[in-house]
This record gives sequence, C-alpha cells and structure tokens, in this order.
Amino acid sequence: MSDSPTDPRRRHSAPVVDGVGKAASRAMLRAVGFKDEDFTKPQVGIASTWSNLTPCNSHIDELARQASAGADAAGGKGVIFNTITISDGIANGTEGMKYSLVSREVICDSIETVAGCEGFDGLVAIGGCDKNMPGCLMGLARLNRPSVFVYGGTILPGKGHTDIVSVFEAMGAHSRGDLDLIELKQIEETAIPGPGACGGMYTANTMASAIEALGMSLPGSSAQNAVSQAKHDDCHAAGQAVLALLERDIKPSDIMSREAFENAVTVVIALGGSTNAVLHLIAMANTVGVELDLDDFTTIGKRVPVLADLRPSGHYMMSELVAIGGIQPLMKMLLEAGLLHGDCLTVTGKTLAENLATVAPYPDDQTIIAPLSAPLKTESHLRILFGNLAPEGAVAKITGKEGTRFSGTARVFSSEEEAQARINDGTVVAGDVVVIRYEGPKGGPGMREMLTPTSAIMGRGLGSEVALITDGRFSGGSHGFVVGHISPEAFDGGPLALVEDGDMITIDAKVNTIEIDLSDEQMTRRRAAWQQPAPRYTRGVLAKYAKTVSSASTGAVTDIADGPELKK
Repeated sequence: MSDSPTDPRRRHSAPVVDGVGKAASRAMLRAVGFKDEDFTKPQVGIASTWSNLTPCNSHIDELARQASAGADAAGGKGVIFNTITISDGIANGTEGMKYSLVSREVICDSIETVAGCEGFDGLVAIGGCDKNMPGCLMGLARLNRPSVFVYGGTILPGKGHTDIVSVFEAMGAHSRGDLDLIELKQIEETAIPGPGACGGMYTANTMASAIEALGMSLPGSSAQNAVSQAKHDDCHAAGQAVLALLERDIKPSDIMSREAFENAVTVVIALGGSTNAVLHLIAMANTVGVELDLDDFTTIGKRVPVLADLRPSGHYMMSELVAIGGIQPLMKMLLEAGLLHGDCLTVTGKTLAENLATVAPYPDDQTIIAPLSAPLKTESHLRILFGNLAPEGAVAKITGKEGTRFSGTARVFSSEEEAQARINDGTVVAGDVVVIRYEGPKGGPGMREMLTPTSAIMGRGLGSEVALITDGRFSGGSHGFVVGHISPEAFDGGPLALVEDGDMITIDAKVNTIEIDLSDEQMTRRRAAWQQPAPRYTRGVLAKYAKTVSSASTGAVTDIADGPELKK
C-alpha cells in the first residue's frame, strides 16, 4: 500500500498496484498468490505458448514455470500468461493453413494486449512452433520493455533419422507407388518421437537461431533439445536476466539495431535457413522501427557463404548440431572473419563479441559445419528475384543442388488444393513450372505454406525437373526449385494473375530474375481483361487480416510503419 517514491524498475506495475486507490487491484492479485512483499517487486510477465495441440509446444508449460521461478529468484514477481499457437505441420495442405501467418499477428497483438493492460515491467516470451518466434519478438518490440526470448527447443530425430518432412515426402512416394500403406504408416508412427519443434533447419530452428544472433536470447538458447536440463536452465536464467535488464533499463530497441538485424541475416544464410526468415525479419525490423528490405538479403548474401549441412537440403538435424556446440562456434567463426558486428548489445548486457570470447571451436572431426575455406555454397542460398513476374520481388531458396536456372511452361492453378490434386494424379510432368496463385497475404488470405505440393513433387521424383512459383510461402522444410512471396500478389493484380497455361517462364538464380516470355503489349491486353476475384472471406479474422495486411515484400505486417519512423 506504500505511497513512497516508485522503484524505477516498476514504472509499469506501480500505477497498477501502488497506493490506497489500488486496493481492488491488489485484492484480485492476492487471489492468484500475491503476498504483501510481491507488490513491491518488479513484475515479469511470462508469455507462454503452451498447448498440447502440437509437440512443438506441449512442454512449454514447464518451461514457463522455470522462467517464472528464475524471475522470482532474482527479486521479481513472475506472472505466467498464455498466448496462442497453431500447428503448421498439422494444418499444411488444408484451408486451416490460412490461419498460420495470421497467428503471428495474433500472438504479437495478444502479448502487447496482456502486458499493456496488466502493467508488466519486463517479459520473458517462450515460443516453439514457427510463427511463435517472430510473433513473440514483435510483441516484445512493440512494448519495448526489458525482455528475453526463449526458444522451446528442437525435437529429437525419429526412427531411421526421420522427421515431419520425411512423412510429407513419404506421402509423395506413396502416390508414385514407391511406398505401400504399411511402410507409410510406419514412418507416420515413428517420425515424431516427442516434444520439440521440427528437427531440421526449418522455420522454427531458423528463427530461433536468428533471434539468438539478434541478441534477444541468451547464448545457446537456439540450440538445445526441447527435453533437456539445458533448456530448463535456459528458462530459469532468462527469468533472472530480465531483472538484470531492468536494473540497466536495457530494452529491445537498444538491442534490435540495424547491425543486429544484419547479424541475424548473416547467421540465417550460413545455416542454410528458411525463406520465411526473409518475411519475418523484415516484419520484426519494421515493428522496432529499423529499415530492412529485400535488397539487404542480396547485399549480405554476396559476402556470406552457406556452411551448414542441415535439412531440408542437407543431411543433419538440429539435435546433431546441438551435440557439437550449437550455433555459438559458428557465430565465433563468422565474427573472426569480419562477417558479424561484434559490438552489438545483447540480453546478457554484454556485446556479442564479449559473449563469444570464450566459446570453443567445433570438434575437429565434425562434418555438419563446413569451414569458411570450403563452404557448401560461396553465396547465399536465399535469392531475391525481380523481373516482369515479380516487380516488387520474390524469394527463392536455391542451394545449387537443384541447379541455378530453370525454364519451363506454366501450369496454372488458383489454389493449393488444385495444384496438389494435379501433382498427385500425374498431370504435372517434367518441364512444368507449377504456378499457384491467389495464395498471397490478401488473396489466400493468409499466405499459406506450400509444403504439401513441394513434398509431393519431391516424393514423385520431380524435384530437379519441375519448378513451383507462388505468391504464397514455403515451409522451412520445402526444397527443390521453388520461388515464393511473389509481389505484387495476384489478388492485387500482380503479373502472376496474368499467367496462362503454356506460357514460358524462366527463373535464373545467378542473375536473380524471374521472367515470363510476354511482351509489354501482351501483358497490357491481359491486364485489361483481368478482374479481381471476390474475397474468399468477408467476416472474421481472415477478413480483417486481408484488409490490413501489407505486401509480402514489406513483411506482411498489419501495422505497417514507413517513412521517418524507420531507422537505417
């Protein structure tokens, strides 16, 4: 009940609980376990994405309790609250997948809403599945209070070195006749052995690694098994770290600088990470007011090689990288080569260089991370393409294994389901460029991932003979000759809306172009005949999303900031 001067660490909680006039607030909090002494402590909100609907998040309730205990041990008062998660792995290939990218915005909005209402002084956010990571970071950035992000950790491999992508590709192999139903069911039953996010360098592990490189996670957080003492310790330490950040008033805006985002992009490239990192990092930067655009990925990609032999294009899984030291030795390699900004501040209160100073190198006999002198690819696998099919840009993941140039004839579909059916029945053949349109942020709405059709193409043995382009996205598990995020999207009248069956399309990852062999006059005639389709949803969250979302080229955010608000 004290009316004494407020502890500066409590600038948000004090107006909620201090003084005679806040007796009702305190009464409510006493019912959930607050004691007299707790009202004088900084309050640390623990944003948990726990749910038992997906293995990525099924263990996060315990991690949240560890983080809360850490905050309490450091002299704060932890308060656990939940935000949502969905499961891409479950929803892929269905109408439900339209809610996936939308969930990033819901997570962000809900963290801002709860913390803003309840007056938390600092936060820990714990994420597991793909959209959890950027959604949490965007929420923390909006609030701009001392905060730490914790990754829920990676899953262990399934029987026979399998994972979720193994199941998707087994479905394609079955449709080709290479696997019978018994073999498919055996893979289905053993590929997902327990809690944790999908095990390759797919979107979850990519974004966790990017956030650690950004400085918003404690060192090592991105490379720990979900079920491990290391992960419990990480969560406890995160709760403690928020109190240290409160002492020094270090906020996300102090950490998430332009240079820190360049570090994140660099690590994503070196790891061979997901194309979704382009979308999410641009969105995260926009939220914190830092200028980051598609061209930056090209500029950084010219100097940063791919070093990690990780799935989906490589061999190893994240748990195997964990076993040799995670991403910290890789970051030290990159720092010593002048490819990282070592003076960036992190949630430890130290710089990145200080955090990496005592990190030991990888074991000499490991084969997961290549040396800088012998990279797997000398430049980035993330290619930003422009051309008359993508005037505002497109994103491709080209490792080189599928080649660097593809020319073929368009086979056009106006939904993922249409394309999937024609891949499965053999209509799609070698030499085709599968065009899946009206799947962008507005047109879908929701910009679905095309993991099911790309896996079907791989499963049917067409990975090097068929390309797939879309205004939708790709899963971090997708591989092959794939181009997504084509902007402007078809729903807005982008050139993708004008493509017809049989048109010649050329994708060139050396000169970073995507072109359709049509003259300007032909394109103009087709545009004059085009009509925008009716919205697929007119009420509810998908309709609201379609009305507010920006282009994929600007991160597909729903509260776009531009102009002087952005810092270079």
